[in-house]
Amino acid sequence: MKHGLLTLNAGSATLKFAFFSLDHTPPRLVYRGSVDGVGRESAQLRFSLAEEGTPPASQTLSPATHTDALQAVLRVVAERGETLAAVAHRVVHGGVFFDRAIRLDAAALAQLETLIPLAPLHQPVGLAAIAAVTQLAPDLPQIACFDTAFHTTQDPLATRFGIAQHWHEAGVRRYSFHGLSYAAIARQLPATLGTVAEGQVVVLHLGSGSSACVLHHGRSVATSMGMSAAEGLMMGTRPGNLDPEVVLWWMENSGMDIAAVRRELYKASGLLGVSGLSADLRDLLASPRPEAELAIELYCYRAAREVGALAVQAGGLDALVFTAGVGEHSAEVRQRILARLAWLGFSLDPAANLAHATCLTTADSRLSAWVIPTDEEGQMAREAAAVLGVR
Repeated sequence: MKHGLLTLNAGSATLKFAFFSLDHTPPRLVYRGSVDGVGRESAQLRFSLAEEGTPPASQTLSPATHTDALQAVLRVVAERGETLAAVAHRVVHGGVFFDRAIRLDAAALAQLETLIPLAPLHQPVGLAAIAAVTQLAPDLPQIACFDTAFHTTQDPLATRFGIAQHWHEAGVRRYSFHGLSYAAIARQLPATLGTVAEGQVVVLHLGSGSSACVLHHGRSVATSMGMSAAEGLMMGTRPGNLDPEVVLWWMENSGMDIAAVRRELYKASGLLGVSGLSADLRDLLASPRPEAELAIELYCYRAAREVGALAVQAGGLDALVFTAGVGEHSAEVRQRILARLAWLGFSLDPAANLAHATCLTTADSRLSAWVIPTDEEGQMAREAAAVLGVR
């Protein structure tokens, strides 16, 4: 019977999972999958083995609550003859409480519940997944891996808003997110960039949710995101940086309440809002409509602008890394962003970019640009193994 770790990343309508063998150091991925359509009348569970050439498996779930989805995932584990040492959860917000992964207990859960107002769309879903595991397997150890923990190395100046001190003390400050992704990239930098990895490296995590982070010696210096995951770069359905007076205008002139504003900020803006067509860059790149072109150009402009801002915060720039779904797979987006950053010293190699090569820049480029796949599940497995005392 195989001994392993299950990682869970719960969303409002999805449950992503991966199983890692703890008989290897570091933990080795055995399979990964997802349940799509959670909360609807039926959902689809799909998973595939890490071994190449293995066909994916799928099944339909009905009903499809988060507990049903988790029960189906645990059933997959049991049917494969595997036993779990623990479950590791991606928890978006650890606040100022946690700077590393922890084993969950009642006290930790109580602290995480106090952070719901700071992440009202994400924190409840993560806590619901934890509660579902407790219900189905009460004796199974659970570990929380935080998206905010990687950023606790930032200088206090990077965490401040220009507001009264009492608000900062109440928790209104920059926390920054996508930390598991950035930690995974930081771990891979030395092998890919060599000594450049010790310098100032901006990482662009470009996906449906997007952000940028500048690293120095592999540690977070500053990021584009702030108190919430809505700040910074333009995203699939989120606007990124937005004048707060816009929100007041919506409420005063359009009669929008808090729920409507939150929906506009998280679900109706970004690529979807600007284009009026889709939140998926692949759809927009294939569209001939001018609204699609505007959305793409604004997305790339905002990303390039943030790179420049982070270079100022870090006191310079040595390299740029693209990661996540768009960053890893869209040569067009990478080309547009690097074209706007050419003045900094990036000389793009078009053939390398089209081939999705690891290094995107020419040999004589003053600054280098790279593509490095992120590995949030693998990072979670490593952090959880450390908590369990498995190296």
